[in-house]
Amino acid sequence: MFRLALQRVSAAVGSKLRPISVGQQQVRFMGNTIDDGQFKTWKPLAPTLRQRRMTSRKHLHKGGPVRELTVAKRRTGGRNNTGRITCRHRGGGAKRRIRLVDFRRKETGPQQVIRLEYDPGRSAHIALIKHMETGKLSYILAPVGLKPGAIVQSFMGESKPKSAAQIKEEEEAAAAALAAEAEARAQFEESLAEDAETDAYGKVESIEVEGAQEYTSEGLKHQAASSSRASLVVGNCMPLKMVPIGTIIHNIGLHPFGRAQLARSAGASVQLLYTAPSGLAQIKMMSGEIRRVPVEACATLGRVSNANHKNQKLGGAGARRRRGWRPTVRGTAMNTHDHPHGGGRGKSKGNKHPRSPWGKPAKGGKTRRKPNPMVVRARPRR
Repeated sequence: MFRLALQRVSAAVGSKLRPISVGQQQVRFMGNTIDDGQFKTWKPLAPTLRQRRMTSRKHLHKGGPVRELTVAKRRTGGRNNTGRITCRHRGGGAKRRIRLVDFRRKETGPQQVIRLEYDPGRSAHIALIKHMETGKLSYILAPVGLKPGAIVQSFMGESKPKSAAQIKEEEEAAAAALAAEAEARAQFEESLAEDAETDAYGKVESIEVEGAQEYTSEGLKHQAASSSRASLVVGNCMPLKMVPIGTIIHNIGLHPFGRAQLARSAGASVQLLYTAPSGLAQIKMMSGEIRRVPVEACATLGRVSNANHKNQKLGGAGARRRRGWRPTVRGTAMNTHDHPHGGGRGKSKGNKHPRSPWGKPAKGGKTRRKPNPMVVRARPRR
């Protein structure tokens, strides 16, 4: 029986490639796996493979990363400098190297996408880009629709931090521009009252005051001017003041000219609700929260790739162990001094609300003592 089963398994592994139709799409049967472009599934040769479903990676680079853009990841097993466990359920797992992703995008100029790669340290895919002038290589988060050969740019280097003297000089120039515009309009109205010819109406659009457009254009005028300077292509990085209102963005910073911190996981996106030449912009998160962000903060156009990450199933406990996760013990299975749910007879948790081992509410309870002043509207809660 064992020999017959072994022959069947070897025949399945050594079978030739043959097409299989899954719905409307034609896929290739490669041994024990089926990859339809969205998910990769396995033949149930073992119980853990029956439910296993991972996102497709056949469009990603098959080799390793650029060695110069990685550093070694030293594991701690959840222990601190004294050897005590400060983060539970950590330990073991396969060796990894951290990919150094560029979250600042300070380098201006066109950059070409070389390839898309898998990053074991994050849920999203990353893209290797090469500067077309300097030849410098770097990693960025790959948005949806970005393909090898595409050209992306960063406009963060064009807007640099301003000193107090520069801000004061710009305010004086803005005031002078407003005064000059008001004087020009007053002169035009006087000439219009004297000469009531129809050709005079065409002079309204021909009045141009130096510097007036830069400081007085708010709303749509500012958006049009910013859009003309920046190319609105998926993968381009620019300050929020240059992004049109309503655009879907990701990889957003929280500080002026700082690194990106928001909307970096797989499938994440944010919608820009309001922006201006200076001050604070407003963005709407996927959770429904609306918060303020400085207009000088960075943002990348598009949505983060690998949105199917939330639908994948690891299948067995060994897959989590290989990712560095150790088993989790239920609180009701512990003793009284180990967990608030421990002790007692049977499966009782002592008529208590769900809590962490340190007594904090574990499901839905509020743990924040003071609200965040940058949040305009908190996310809706259950």
